[in-house]
Amino acid sequence: MSHVLYQPESKLPALGTTIFSRMSALAQQHNAINLSQGFPDFDGPRYLQERLAWHVSQGANQYAPMTGVAALREAIADKTAELYDYRPDADLEVTVTAGATEALYAAITALVRPGDEVICFDPSYDSYAPAVALAGGVLKRIALQPPAFRVDWAAFASLITDNTRLVIVNTPHNPSATVWRNSDYDALWQAIADRPIGVLSDEVYEHICFTEAGHASVLTHADLRLRAIAVSSFGKTFHVTGWKVGYCVAPPALSAEIRKVHQYLTFSVNTPAQLAIADMLRQQPAHYRELSAFYRERRDRLIAALANSRFRVLPCEGTYFLLLDYSAISDRDDVSFCEWLTTEVGVAAIPLSVFCDGAFPHKLIRLCFAKQPATLDAAAERLCQL
Repeated sequence: MSHVLYQPESKLPALGTTIFSRMSALAQQHNAINLSQGFPDFDGPRYLQERLAWHVSQGANQYAPMTGVAALREAIADKTAELYDYRPDADLEVTVTAGATEALYAAITALVRPGDEVICFDPSYDSYAPAVALAGGVLKRIALQPPAFRVDWAAFASLITDNTRLVIVNTPHNPSATVWRNSDYDALWQAIADRPIGVLSDEVYEHICFTEAGHASVLTHADLRLRAIAVSSFGKTFHVTGWKVGYCVAPPALSAEIRKVHQYLTFSVNTPAQLAIADMLRQQPAHYRELSAFYRERRDRLIAALANSRFRVLPCEGTYFLLLDYSAISDRDDVSFCEWLTTEVGVAAIPLSVFCDGAFPHKLIRLCFAKQPATLDAAAERLCQL
């Protein structure tokens, strides 16, 4: 009897091991200081850890409600009202997800149908394109130019067609470390107001914004929020990326569609972690209110430590990432430069081209400064030797 080998055709044939995994493995292999992946090398708040243990000990170890525990959804609604002068309905408009990545995937899956066009701004976070592809959508990218990475709204308008269904926004922006202004939302609204186009706003770094005006959320725009999904992440806010708890805020009709996907993707999210985060939001709101100052200190420390290097430091308005231009140091492309930097200099970074589709002529790398001060100092010392 002959046997047929079962080898399904890949839905994502171009996808291999991510650059983040590759660089971290290379950093470990060469004992390099790892400033590549975007996670802290320090723990979250002690109170949050204690509340997690307490809820586990009290038996909160079974399924949470599909939409999220009520205490957390209420706390999210109150925080949103405090920050953005808009209080979403905790029951109908707030959904707790398994990290922001699940919220993004569920939103894209719910809203994008085969042939629908989705616009995003490059460089862009690497989970958007695969989610759009799996939904059968067509991703159309606008290249933002360094160092300011501002949107060319005329170019944006030229990309809109009758098939455009969704625009993906990310502010504060990973990896460019820039932020949107309220005027950007006004320009976006002007471009899409008369068309059936939704907005997916990735705001996971909402509490890490260094501009005087602070974070501009899509939820502050009275018109856009009627057709927008705002996504955030407690992993980023509380230094617990491994907990994988995020959420999205969206109008009832959009939330209902997202929840249909969420229900069969993860169903519900870690119960004791949700309850612990609800306690944290209620009892220690100073943590998220002071997070920008916390990371500004680390950003400024790294910038000062690189002052005598041959790198050119680009402006950093938000996130915990810093971009460096290495054109005065090497002619290598950014991927090979990062590999060389890891193996020969002992510092792991991320090349910016991996966040873009097509040619990337710029010599830029991304460093993560969500690290202990001593880690940042040691990395800068090595980089200054180039």
